[in-house]
Amino acid sequence: MEEEIEMLLDEANGGNKKSIDHLIASLEKIRAGKATPSMLDSVVVEAYGTSNPINAVANVNTLDARTITVQPWDKSNLDAIATGIINANLGLNPQNNGESILINVPALTEERRKELVKKSKGEGENAKVSIRNNRKEANDYLKKLKADGLSEDRVKDLEGEVQKITDAAIAKIDELIVKKEADIMTI
Repeated sequence: MEEEIEMLLDEANGGNKKSIDHLIASLEKIRAGKATPSMLDSVVVEAYGTSNPINAVANVNTLDARTITVQPWDKSNLDAIATGIINANLGLNPQNNGESILINVPALTEERRKELVKKSKGEGENAKVSIRNNRKEANDYLKKLKADGLSEDRVKDLEGEVQKITDAAIAKIDELIVKKEADIMTI
């Protein structure tokens, strides 16, 4: 039974880690007014007869806080890259100079910043729901173990441990959201 308990706690930690990792990935997609190469991660380019992620056909970098450069490995893909950026609906306007593609990232308005903060908080709430579901599953499993003969004191201790794991994950989510909000609201 101790093995089952260890597995249960590991699953709770692992599930929470997955939820937090997903939140981090979601927050990276919400732009904070600064140009970052990761802004183009969702761009798909039609080249060589297949769909490719942009980083498979070009080098993506930033020139400064407002400009992204896309340097294709093969210059014949410049138009396909520009089309892929436009089709990704990122609100970016690629400019082809014959050698590379430059993208000026517009400054965010106050209203747009508030929308992005709201979106970030929504992502945080989704992650918290996932964490709470992990806690519920763990507690339900502990009730099953109690019915199978695990002592009530041990179940209470384990429920406390599951709650500590949950609290730590929620605190990490809150920390990530506060950090992202500060990032978005910084002009």
